[in-house]
Amino acid sequence: MKFSKLLAPIALLGASFSSIAAEPFTVTDIRIDGLQRVALGAALLNLPVKVGDTLDQVAVQRMIKSLYASTNFDDIQVFRDGGLLILKVKERSTIASINFEGNKDLKDEQLNESLGGQGIRIGETLDRTILTEIEKGLEDFYFGVGKYSADVEATITQLARNRVELNFNFKEGDAADIEQINLVGNSIFSDEELKDQFELTDYTAWWNLFGERRYQKQKLQGDLETLESFYKDRGYIRFKVDSTQVSMTPNKKGLYITLNLDEGEVYKVSDVNLIGDIEKYREVLEQLVPIKEGSNYSGAEVTYVEERISRFLGRYGYAYPKVTTFPDVNDETKEVVLNFNIEPGKRVYVNEIRFNGNSTTEDEVLRREMRQLEGSWLNNQSLDSSKAYLNRLGFFENVETEVIPVAGSDDLVDVEVNVTEQPSGSFNAGVGYGSYGGLNLQLGVQQNNFLGTGNRVGLNFNTNKFSKNINLSYRDPFFTHDGISAGANVYWSEYDAGQANLEQYNNKSYGIGFDLGFPINPVSRVSLGVAFRHSDISELNTYEQIKPFYDVYGSDGDGNIAFDNFEMSAGWSRTTINRATFPTSGTSTNLNGKMTVPGSEIQYFKLSFENRHYIPLTRDHSFSFMSKVRLGYGNGYGEVDGHDHLYAFNENFRAGGSGTLRGFKANTIGPKAIYLFGSPEQGPGNPIDIIDGQNPPIYGDPNSVSINKYSSIGGNAMALATMELFVPTPFLDEGAANSVRTSLFVEAGNVWDTEFNYDDYRSLPADEFDKIYDYADASEFRASYGISVQWLSPMGPMVFSLARPLREVKGDNLEVFSFNIGTTF
Repeated sequence: MKFSKLLAPIALLGASFSSIAAEPFTVTDIRIDGLQRVALGAALLNLPVKVGDTLDQVAVQRMIKSLYASTNFDDIQVFRDGGLLILKVKERSTIASINFEGNKDLKDEQLNESLGGQGIRIGETLDRTILTEIEKGLEDFYFGVGKYSADVEATITQLARNRVELNFNFKEGDAADIEQINLVGNSIFSDEELKDQFELTDYTAWWNLFGERRYQKQKLQGDLETLESFYKDRGYIRFKVDSTQVSMTPNKKGLYITLNLDEGEVYKVSDVNLIGDIEKYREVLEQLVPIKEGSNYSGAEVTYVEERISRFLGRYGYAYPKVTTFPDVNDETKEVVLNFNIEPGKRVYVNEIRFNGNSTTEDEVLRREMRQLEGSWLNNQSLDSSKAYLNRLGFFENVETEVIPVAGSDDLVDVEVNVTEQPSGSFNAGVGYGSYGGLNLQLGVQQNNFLGTGNRVGLNFNTNKFSKNINLSYRDPFFTHDGISAGANVYWSEYDAGQANLEQYNNKSYGIGFDLGFPINPVSRVSLGVAFRHSDISELNTYEQIKPFYDVYGSDGDGNIAFDNFEMSAGWSRTTINRATFPTSGTSTNLNGKMTVPGSEIQYFKLSFENRHYIPLTRDHSFSFMSKVRLGYGNGYGEVDGHDHLYAFNENFRAGGSGTLRGFKANTIGPKAIYLFGSPEQGPGNPIDIIDGQNPPIYGDPNSVSINKYSSIGGNAMALATMELFVPTPFLDEGAANSVRTSLFVEAGNVWDTEFNYDDYRSLPADEFDKIYDYADASEFRASYGISVQWLSPMGPMVFSLARPLREVKGDNLEVFSFNIGTTF
């Protein structure tokens, strides 16, 4: 068809409209040529012209802009054939694929996410006009990290059916190292003292394998803010950085950074005023301000006071207080008046508490842990406590709270508690290996959140080289609405002490127990329990310390002893730790005692105490410090057949190995078995025959003494102490902090026997190997230091420890490396 007149050939990226005919015309019909992907109806919707309209130059311009704004077309041409309006369009190409080549600093996932934010993604149309802007933005990123020779080029390959392949080619180049950081204008603080505050550095020691002098624009900005805080925290309120220059070395491989500083002078605080509607709390708020008249101005202290006042008001329902500091600076006297303007706002009440993410756990289980209640005013301290209590349940990987204003009401909020559940139980078979327990087999059902009720039910079977046990247990943490807990367990076990680095005996036992727990306050509980236990001890070697036990309780002639005990127990616990797994702050204290009831075949009592205290050392808790103390004591009470009841030796405290004293072999700390040969009173069995079967065998001449250095018998008293520094695990990102933890530790302790009488053995002949120490001496402690890594792996918990002794007793069994690995399948 031959057109009578060309209205406006318009090219992409803008064309002049001067060629449009001046005389207007009435549109009798509209035709759009070139449509493929875009439907005709969709194109007409974006066309601000319809049949019957009069079209002039202005209307054509408006029509062209509207079509381009639809983002569907790369090129639009307009023609007229009488009253027929003809539009010839070229649709934008569809992105079939996006490829990256040569990028190392930027991962493909990051680039795709960034491009997606600008509408560049597979399946979308390509706006060629923004590619140059994208190239420049990527190059600016590289310049910001010191790669000034970086180049980014976007190329388009046309494919069939109006599709394109988009390729980004990166030439990153090498990053320029910082050759020198120059500070100009500082006289109060040295260059070294100020540079120590920087994250950027112009020097790395030869031994610092992970140090780098790489320049990053964002880090420089952060260092400038750190520098400003450094000065203002020390009273230099007028400090400023006059200028910052970043220049390249002549070879373009390094950078010089020059900072021109204006330090100013120290300003002192002349007065502190609290302003606002705070008369009700003025007296308390004034006590919350530690800044005194005459002290140096400190920006950190000002921020601390603002946060402290806000937290205090938050405890009384003022959810959105505004605390703003207006310093009145007098440059003549070098003094500052601090005016804290406090706007508490309205007291806010909690309308509703909602829980999200708990697909298994019932709302009731979460609600009973909440210290923030519906209908009461919003208390930020109660919210924090609620979060801590929920974390301690051990059911959730993460707990977050969010305060949401209620629409249409300025004094009501809703609280949303968002939890991420983690497995709290399993039906599993397992195998593990440890340097202490050897091969470990496990089979059982354990559910700490049974049917989402928060109750714990378990049936477990475990076996390793020294023990086998079956245990059926149940616990309801809220047996009553008052928070009284109830629990019960039935068990059977078989224990081979010789395989556990103890003096040889076998103990087969079974029993049943019940207990109740009573809350004292939100963080403290007491517990009471009763239990029955039957013990059958056999293959017991006849060493000197066990003979009094035989004299009181007898034997069947083969070293076998069986007894039934009824036990009573009581305990007190207090915990304020922030979470059950890998805590970083708070304290956990436990005091427990048990005793056999009067009339039992063996009458004894046993007390134990443990305190763990965690202190976060950084704001994000990536560094934290833990101190731990464990104490224990037990003894017999009452008389039987004219003899004092003795402490049950199978209840002895033991130490050594992971969890007690790393660096020493498990259970080997403390008293050792003493054997006398040629004694007219050897008791049941022949000691020489028994000892010969040990590994390594121990031999003795008549009327001599021998000590089994390779095992321990434990003691009735124990004291252990640990100091541990938890640090971020090298080479792992922050996301692994909840599953991997590394620590540096120092620990010391001892196990001793308060009933041991050293005078009975002092004069016995013995060589250096068989020397008898005073096993009643608590001062014969051991100490060690080392590093430990704990990993909550998908296969089970793994603990690795590397330790060296700081103090040892001759003959101690050392263990530099220990590990325990558990797997499930």
